[in-house]
Amino acid sequence: MSSFKDLRIVDNFYQTSAFFPMPTLCISTVNPDGSLNIGSYSLCFPYYIAGKDRYAMVLECRNTSNTCQNILRTHKCALNFITDDRKFFKEAVRLGFPGPSEEKMKEPLKFTMEKGQADPNDPMRPQVIADAYQVFECTWASHLEGADKFKVEDIDDGHPGPYNDFNGITSKYGAHFILYIDKILMKEEYYNAIVNGVTKDNFPPVPVDYGYRDSTNFWYTRFPRFFKPIAEPIPAPKEVDLGSIRFAADRIDPEIKFTDAALKNFVKVPRPFLKTVLNGCVAWAKENNVTLIDDEHVKIINDKRNAEKQKRK
Repeated sequence: MSSFKDLRIVDNFYQTSAFFPMPTLCISTVNPDGSLNIGSYSLCFPYYIAGKDRYAMVLECRNTSNTCQNILRTHKCALNFITDDRKFFKEAVRLGFPGPSEEKMKEPLKFTMEKGQADPNDPMRPQVIADAYQVFECTWASHLEGADKFKVEDIDDGHPGPYNDFNGITSKYGAHFILYIDKILMKEEYYNAIVNGVTKDNFPPVPVDYGYRDSTNFWYTRFPRFFKPIAEPIPAPKEVDLGSIRFAADRIDPEIKFTDAALKNFVKVPRPFLKTVLNGCVAWAKENNVTLIDDEHVKIINDKRNAEKQKRK
């Protein structure tokens, strides 16, 4: 008899069906108005490591994210590897939660920012986090697989396709970016460690995180002083203005309408997911010959979705 249980593989398997140690990165990009955006990521790994004319990383992200859309537009980003300082991880959790860039970035940053060293006069090059122990300044290899065909304007509730296999938009909600490394910036003490020899005493305090697991916490481990994961609470979702929800709902389908009572159920849905939720309600309404979705209908839809989730467990 096996000593293991067979666990079902589901979406986001690395979080929901596994314990998977990952790096903690804050990726800086430039918004359309020239302002700074920072998003937190862990699905970013070495890609071209030898035998090529360039070295590269691969980033996996939602194609509806600010980071994805900024890379599609500017082709530039900076991968900032933060230390295990608790206040920095707390900030990474805040910046990693989905939402409009202007809302997240209007709060005072816990990070100190400075200019990078790759093309510092290029307005598409984002600032880097001065508190990071290392930074990779990168350029997207958009020519690979003809990925430069993808445009931000084509992304609404995900991307309609067709999709690429490994670079650019790779699924309705997914994207992969092969990022050429232009510069590796290293803090002096760790630069000296690499040049002169790394020891346990001059190794940077690299955090390891374990992803979004249970709708309550992100988990990470500090280095090397603590060996048990530390839970950092996720910020409470900010309520969306009912008028904004009404604006989105009225544009889903001309034949299906929502009452205000129904829309109040969605005030805490993160904006990047609002249209997907509304589309699901409209699909249910059409299946059930409903033209006006009210609060009771939303409860039925939610009960149906919860029952489906329980079946998948």
